[in-house]
Amino acid sequence: MDDIKQAAAIAAVMAYIREEEEIACAMAMQAQPSPAPPAHPPQKPWGLNGRQAQMQLRSLMQLKAFHSAKF
Repeated sequence: MDDIKQAAAIAAVMAYIREEEEIACAMAMQAQPSPAPPAHPPQKPWGLNGRQAQMQLRSLMQLKAFHSAKF
C-alpha cells in the first residue's frame, strides 16, 4: 500500500512541475518581442554619392545665379 501512495505522490509532484514549466514557457513566449523592422533602410554608397553630387550641383547653380546678377 505504501508503494501506491508513494507512486501517487511522485506522479502528483511531477504533474505539478510539468504544469509550472508549461506556464513559464507560455509566459516566456508572450514576453518575447516580435522582431521589429529596421528603422531606416541601409544606405547604398552609390546612392549617397549621387544625391551628394545633385545637391552640390544645385548649390553651385544657386551661387552662380545670385552672384552673376549685376545691379
